[in-house]
Formats: sequence, C-alpha cells, structure tokens
Amino acid sequence: MSDITSIGVIGAGQMGNGIAHVAALAGFDVYLHDVARERIQSGLATITGNMARQVSSGRIEDVERKAAVQRIHGSENMDELADVDLVIEAVTENEQLKRKIYAQVCPLLKPEAVLATNTSSISITRLAAATDRPERFIGIHFMNPVPVMEFVELVRGIATADETFKLAAGFVERLGKVSATAEDFPAFIVNRILLPMINEAIYTLYEGVGSVEAIDVAMRLGANHKMGPLQLADFIGLDTCLSIMQVLYDGLADSKYRPCPLLVKYVEAGWVGRKAGRGFYDYRGETPVPTR
Repeated sequence: MSDITSIGVIGAGQMGNGIAHVAALAGFDVYLHDVARERIQSGLATITGNMARQVSSGRIEDVERKAAVQRIHGSENMDELADVDLVIEAVTENEQLKRKIYAQVCPLLKPEAVLATNTSSISITRLAAATDRPERFIGIHFMNPVPVMEFVELVRGIATADETFKLAAGFVERLGKVSATAEDFPAFIVNRILLPMINEAIYTLYEGVGSVEAIDVAMRLGANHKMGPLQLADFIGLDTCLSIMQVLYDGLADSKYRPCPLLVKYVEAGWVGRKAGRGFYDYRGETPVPTR
C-alpha cells in the first residue's frame, strides 16, 4: 500500500463524508471536494460529530480523532486533487453527472492515479469508458453508513487492470473492512438482492396485503432483520431505491424488477425518506409515524 498515501473524495454528502471519515482514521491524507463550500462544511461537521460519538462509545481514542481530523482537507477547488493517488467519486446515482465529473477531474490527475466510483448499481465498464484511464478505473462500493458497515464491494470493469484491483483491495483492507468481488452486472451483489426485496415490500403495501408497520414488524421479527424493509428504504432514500430498480429493470429486461408504482409516486411527491423528512414514515415529529 506504499503507492497510496492520499485520496480525494468527490461529493461531501452521506457517502462521501463517510468515506473521508474512515480513510482519515486509517492514516490517509484526504481531500474532500464538493461544488459548494456549505456542502463541504456540512460534511466536515458530520465527520467531526460522528468521530466524537466514536470517542464517547470507546471505539476510538481522542488522540486518534484529533489526528484524523487534521488529515481531512476541505477542497472547493478540484485542482487540489491533482497530486492524490486515488480519487473516489461518491455523488448521487446519476450517470450523466458522474460522466461530467470524470471529464472535469481526469485532465487534472497524474497519469498513475486510480479513479474509483462508489456507484451502487451503474456499469463500471460503461463509466470507465468515459474516462482517460479505464485500466485504472474500478468500482469501490461502500455500504451506508460507511463508518459502521464492515463490507465493501469491489467491481472490475472489462478493462480494469490487475494492479488496479490489487491496489483497491489493499486500500479497503487498510480501512479495516472486508471486501468481496462482484461481477459487473446491474446492481452487483448486495443491491441485486436487497432492492428487489424492498421493492416487493412496497408492492405488498401497494396491494394492501399489510400496513407499513405490519410489513416492517413482520420482517424484523419474522425474518430477524435489523430494520424493516420500508424503514430501510427511507434510510437509503426512496430516490436511490428507484434509481437502482430502474437500472435493474433496464439492464436485465425482466418484469420482476419493475419498480412499484407506489415507489414512483412517493419519489414524484418528494417524499424520499429520512433526508426529506417524509417517506413511508413521517420524521418531522418526535417519533416516526407511517404516512400510509
């Protein structure tokens, strides 16, 4: 891992600030980039708060927190990523936006730098083809919330070089996480299995088989899941759930992946889950209550 000492993270949202958090704790110099200063400041504030909670719970020492915070640099200017060894793009699941970012960042990077995407469903081969370095492009898909979840999917595109894969696997190992390799098929492993389950739960609600609470308690207690599928959908973001289901439906052309009309309706209403204050639950009061 001597080849990677610094990383850039593009996108200071939930996933991006989580990746910056764990990378800084692992000893990497981190440049957290976003287009707006307030987003960077919000991401840094989230990292600071989450690390403070880790100290309070005894998961890390305060000296580790202080050192990690010093390693994270807010970067409003993309030029500051020019000398990093690894860039991880962690913006929303929008292929055109990702392509636009690659067009901006690739000319700035040194030739040997590795470019990775945190996409949860989009073809790595197709994204790599939009860059100037498909051999040094790879999918590194972290789970949410990044500081808590131990698992990472590594996804090779058709052109990804062995050296790139080894560097990515070593990076993930240094973060203290466990990786598995997924083939470059729509939604990879985790979301290929998880999102159709969530979509089916939404169909179960749509068809009146059970209420929001009944479906969630049934899966928590009946299947021993930590979260019910509708609660989990709200946590992920219903817009993200819909995006992944559309990738599956378009990419595999199988009707079993058709997004539930109720999921589409919630997204059209802007009720996309916790981040919006409403999804299958309303989070604006002291206790979440079902919206349906």
